[in-house]
Amino acid sequence: MSGAGLHAIFDVAAWGAACAAIWWLSRVRGLQFPRQSFELPYVAALVFGAGIGAYIFGTLNLWFSGMPGIARSVEGALAGGIVAIELYKWLHDITIRTGARFALPLAVGVAIGRIGCYLAGLDDFTYGTPTTLPWGHDFGDGALRHPVQLYESIAMAAFAVFYVLMVLNRNAAVITNGFYLALFYYGLQRFFWEFLKPYGTLIGPFSLFHLLSLFVMAYAAVMLATAPSASLKHERAAA
Repeated sequence: MSGAGLHAIFDVAAWGAACAAIWWLSRVRGLQFPRQSFELPYVAALVFGAGIGAYIFGTLNLWFSGMPGIARSVEGALAGGIVAIELYKWLHDITIRTGARFALPLAVGVAIGRIGCYLAGLDDFTYGTPTTLPWGHDFGDGALRHPVQLYESIAMAAFAVFYVLMVLNRNAAVITNGFYLALFYYGLQRFFWEFLKPYGTLIGPFSLFHLLSLFVMAYAAVMLATAPSASLKHERAAA
């Protein structure tokens, strides 16, 4: 099977695992998230923003790296989704936070999806720079490279384990603000892995995805810093 085919299979698996993760927490473990309203226009805004962001930033990164073509980006999808949802909430005067239940799906989805990126090889353009470390991987060009896709997969899997342990212990702060914790952690680990990728730089040693990681981290930090009392909020939501 081609690398693109394997990538597609893991993309589908990532979506499936993300849905299964939230179903497991909500239905099997009985976790009650803060009340949220997911109307069709909200979902449409999320999907549209994520799709636009994925292709815009993925393609721009290719161009800045001196390569033609069109590409997608997970981080671009996150940034696009964030902007779209915040604009939607602002236009509709929605003040509640709507991301709580997306924390585990984000972590699980990225952890599985990045395995597909790893298996896709050189065509995916998510491989790392050359390394002499013993776990360097030859993606097909004869050079041993950092398997940065697996670094990210392991990092997000570790967050998923931490998150599940916290919410099963009914940690109100993590239940209420878990999505923003996941975003901040994602941006932080992604920022460091970007130094191990052969992408074109924009400012000093920083690539487009370095800057995008900083945006994701800044957004998450603001949301965490301005969060209402987690325990009281969750108690009201679960009442």
